[in-house]
Amino acid sequence: MRPPTTSVAAEATRVVGAARTMRVRSASAPPPGRPVNEDLVFRFGPLVGVLDGATVPEGFDTGCVHGPSWYVRHLAARLGLAEAIRPTATLMSNLAAAILAVRSDHGDECDLDHPGTPSSTVCLLRDGGDHLDYLVLCDSPLVLEAGGRVSVVTDDRLDAAMAELRATAAAPTGPADRATRFRQAVAVQRKRMNRTHGYWVAAADPDAAFHAVTGTLPLRGPGAVRRAALLSDGASAVVEQFGLLDWAGLLDVVSADGPGALVDRVRAAERDHPDRLRRHKPADDASVVLCEFDTDAP
Repeated sequence: MRPPTTSVAAEATRVVGAARTMRVRSASAPPPGRPVNEDLVFRFGPLVGVLDGATVPEGFDTGCVHGPSWYVRHLAARLGLAEAIRPTATLMSNLAAAILAVRSDHGDECDLDHPGTPSSTVCLLRDGGDHLDYLVLCDSPLVLEAGGRVSVVTDDRLDAAMAELRATAAAPTGPADRATRFRQAVAVQRKRMNRTHGYWVAAADPDAAFHAVTGTLPLRGPGAVRRAALLSDGASAVVEQFGLLDWAGLLDVVSADGPGALVDRVRAAERDHPDRLRRHKPADDASVVLCEFDTDAP
């Protein structure tokens, strides 16, 4: 097992579909000094993904004997099994089946109706040979280069739901101290999870899968996808929070220097620009999966 502060980078692998070859490279690492990574990257044949388990703030109950790292491991395994059993099903449907299966994995010890039950964002990409399916649930974005243009697929409902709560937790005035305001904000966030007008995330309710952002893109022709990067928000922070790269620049760094180089940039930004952080923790798990597609396939 590698040291916990070292990015775990996967060697490039090839998945041959009907149309072309998909090359996959990845890196994932917890923050310096923390032994447990609550992110997970995976590949099962044509399916690749990034999961980002929700960190439980200190002092908060979850109603569950399991933690975020347990949840993401089980969700990834169940996604792989769902894909193997139903390779033609939609990503939404397979994610719903996986969430339902993990619900059973918990056993009888856990209160799965508790608002703090373990949860995870989901970012998936599936090579269909001549097309590419994607799914984004909560704040793990997908960056795409297709037809010579770079775009990003995001699910910004968590950010929208939390903007007001972040302001409340950071307010310098009020009857309560900052720690108490933070606890109040977390309690309200939990009430908004997997609710209409709130945000959606993989947890114990399989219905959340059907609120994901999904789509299909070509792998042939002038609009074909050439590169894609799946990110946890710890990795996308280099663009979204620190503003050190744009999405095209992020793709170029990951392609030229490897996914681990982006994780290194995030660590440097967390150290050098703490004032730009919008989260309560000074460093976060960071995960990147890069998928590249041949341009000379028939």
